Amino acid sequence: MNGVLIIDKPQRLTSHDVVNRVRRLIGQRSVGHLGTLDPLATGVLPLVLGNLTRLAQFYTASDKAYEGVIRFGFSTDTYDADGDAIGPVRSVSLDPQKVRAIAANFQGKIEQMPPPFSAKKIDGVPAYKLARKNREVPLTPVQVEIKEFSLLSIEQDRAQFRARVASGTYMRSVAHELGQLLGCGAHLETLRRTCVAEFTLEEAHTLDELEAAIEKFPINELLVHPRKLLPQLPSVTANDEVAAKIRSGRAVNLPELSGARQVKVFYGQRELLAIATRVAGTLFHPKIVFAAEMAKTS
Repeated sequence: MNGVLIIDKPQRLTSHDVVNRVRRLIGQRSVGHLGTLDPLATGVLPLVLGNLTRLAQFYTASDKAYEGVIRFGFSTDTYDADGDAIGPVRSVSLDPQKVRAIAANFQGKIEQMPPPFSAKKIDGVPAYKLARKNREVPLTPVQVEIKEFSLLSIEQDRAQFRARVASGTYMRSVAHELGQLLGCGAHLETLRRTCVAEFTLEEAHTLDELEAAIEKFPINELLVHPRKLLPQLPSVTANDEVAAKIRSGRAVNLPELSGARQVKVFYGQRELLAIATRVAGTLFHPKIVFAAEMAKTS
């Protein structure tokens, strides 16, 4: 089975747990995900199945959108609600105007310190492995981009937010650093991812829904339509002659797309054959071929 399936990840499962569950449900090993979610977080987790796992390279820098709640009064060692409190819990009553003024610092391109419990590599070792052993985690700030950080409501010791960020941004760090600037400590209490690239919650299915669907009908009906993938790239539908060349990795002429740098090549309405790159003029070479064998017409 080849395609993209959007899962609404539940709390307490890792992204890898979800991948393993889907592998068992559909009876297929070739399953990957497009962007890790922490166990605490829920929401959009796009999975790539079969030969479309090779699409992952096009989503490494995708924007992501979130909704969540920041709790003030104490920080934690993981920067979220799954961690242990650092210091005593303080009773706080937030001044919304002050909080919003300080939150304005978390807009645009900023320097951010990754959490010690993260997958950032230190001499080839993930930071969280060092942190779990109570070893020093010598992380350094990295530049990230926060395109939107809106505080929707601020009541007592909690703030509800909405954010849109570039890849590599940690909302846990935003919560932690906001608490530091306010002098009261803070951590990420809840987080829900609402969007990754073109994939949204409206297209997502729970694991229970997936399991129920498998018993009733082919799960192809749950997959994202291939024509919706990588909307920034123009697409072309190949005839039999062009499709045969593409499948064998040969360059083809695509005169209708002479101005494009990369294009999606389809056979029929649903089969994504390849991502092709323009060599010169109207000549395109398939950079990635998803299907080498002739398939039935969709």
